[in-house]
Amino acid sequence: MTPTTVLTIAGSDSGGGAGIQADLKVFAALGAYGTSVLTAVTAQNTRGVDAVLPLPPRTVTEQLDSVLGDFRVRAVKTGMLGTQAVADAVAGAARAGRLPHLVVDPVLVATSGHRLGVVGAVERLLPYAEVATPNCAEAAALTGRPVTTVEEMVAAARALVAGGPAYVVVTGGDADAGGDAVDVLHGGGATVLLRAPRVPTRHSHGTGCSFSAAIAVRLALGDPVPVAVAAAKKYVTRALTGARDWELGAGRGPLDHFGWSG
Repeated sequence: MTPTTVLTIAGSDSGGGAGIQADLKVFAALGAYGTSVLTAVTAQNTRGVDAVLPLPPRTVTEQLDSVLGDFRVRAVKTGMLGTQAVADAVAGAARAGRLPHLVVDPVLVATSGHRLGVVGAVERLLPYAEVATPNCAEAAALTGRPVTTVEEMVAAARALVAGGPAYVVVTGGDADAGGDAVDVLHGGGATVLLRAPRVPTRHSHGTGCSFSAAIAVRLALGDPVPVAVAAAKKYVTRALTGARDWELGAGRGPLDHFGWSG
């Protein structure tokens, strides 16, 4: 049986925990065939980002044309875009209807605090997104208002949907929600709070990338958005739990994408 093909458009993480590398691991773990378009090369590890080299927009477009001209891509996710010029190239493909079931992870700041993108670049893609998955800091940057509580997450999700995406999930791993990790999903005229016990771990590098990649796989397999988001949250919770005792690197380590820890 031929596997379903999913595409990631994102930056490279030399430490393997986030970006293209994390996305491809998620695709494989969930039974999809992963293809990729690189937008930037980073020098990074679990302790932080040391350098970023954005790729020229022409190189991004050439990769897109190669992949889309050969593979039947069923869903696409974007991560780090790097520059507005690269975002324009990707938005052009979306506008032409070439990026089905588009999931936009608005990567603006790495877990380490290093700035990886600009708000204007993300805003170019939001009108074409089926799902956008900002964390609280990214939602705050995109809306221009504080996002630190569940109530503020709800308001941000509604504001962002009004600006383009069909659905928005504001992820709340860092929000003030007691002992739970709460994500807020808004779209289709409804708001849903997705709760799971917060996993006590410092190993959260690549959580956002992995969450959005998992959503893309489930959409490619035919799930409606609410089902895809709920499944992705369960997957990431398991991956966080599996890696909480790992010692890969000296900083915030990666997730257990393949369930190696059971």
